[in-house]
Amino acid sequence: MKKRTGEQRPRPLRVFVLDCEALSLAVRGDRKMIAWIGLAARGEAEVVTSPMTLVEAYDGRTTEQRWDWVLSRLTVAEIGKEEARQARRLLADAKLHGHKHAIDSVLAVIARQQKGQVTVFTSDVDDLERLVPETIVVKKV
Repeated sequence: MKKRTGEQRPRPLRVFVLDCEALSLAVRGDRKMIAWIGLAARGEAEVVTSPMTLVEAYDGRTTEQRWDWVLSRLTVAEIGKEEARQARRLLADAKLHGHKHAIDSVLAVIARQQKGQVTVFTSDVDDLERLVPETIVVKKV
């Protein structure tokens, strides 16, 4: 069957996965991060993070209203036993271990689960690049 002229294919969804620093920047009002999150508010992207990243990024100096505003624009992925196993395997394959890499490995599992064009925003490019396939873009914040 031929595609009709003028018929548009849906664009692949853009997915942004935020690490602690990226989320912290958004909560603090960083213009670049707010612009990326703005795409989600317009339906042009999805923004995802892990529950552990929310805890890690918490800063008592930030108002609840600011947190609520940012959280209303992102999805917090559910993490269970299977995701924990996958994260542990990623760490083992990358020859990493310990608490320093634990949240990164969970974030990598979340990034791998997403459909579309996935970008991970992180302050720790080297470790994340070791944990995700080349099809996932890792961008420094």
